[in-house]
Amino acid sequence: MADGHCNNNHLPVLFSYSVFSRPSSVPVGSGHEVLIQKFLSLYGHQIDVHRKFVIQSFSEEWGQYIDLPKGFSVSEKCKLRLVPLQMDITTLGNLAPSTTMFFCCDMQERFRPAIKYFGDIISVGQRLLQGACILGIPVIVSEQYPKGLGATVQEMDLTGAKLVFPKTKFSMLLPEVEAALAEVPSVRSIVLFGVETHVCIQQTALDLTGRGL
Repeated sequence: MADGHCNNNHLPVLFSYSVFSRPSSVPVGSGHEVLIQKFLSLYGHQIDVHRKFVIQSFSEEWGQYIDLPKGFSVSEKCKLRLVPLQMDITTLGNLAPSTTMFFCCDMQERFRPAIKYFGDIISVGQRLLQGACILGIPVIVSEQYPKGLGATVQEMDLTGAKLVFPKTKFSMLLPEVEAALAEVPSVRSIVLFGVETHVCIQQTALDLTGRGL
């Protein structure tokens, strides 16, 4: 039976992990253990088995993913995702250029007079961009509503950035960014810097960790 199709004994399920989603199917009545094995069969080379995970299902009622209840079994077509519950301390360590990407968030001209120590933030951000260039680390740059808030400040050298994109949402994790991440499947770590920590940085960080990054 091909993935994505079902018969009387199987149901279609969309399995999502990190920025990836793949349609497949499982036998009717499949529970937690079967679903974990399915995730491993689909994403085994990307999942760190030293981490703990929770499976979540998409709730049409709430419009978001919720944790699977105890005793859950697949009884209808559904969407599931695997989310890291916590990171084991043994997986922490130095960043490796081959598995790292830099995200520069909304370092725009209109924020210059509004944010304290903006000049220092620019200086640190530019050093990060220089380091990324030297180490060959891909850089993704967001600009919040650039028509109204201006482009990235001139002091930030965006030469060689993998992606510079406009946004009108707080999080940087928009479809074009997910597509850019999918082009580099080895990425495990994101260095996130910029401004608007209380909204844009925070929401981006939550979305990234929710995808296992």
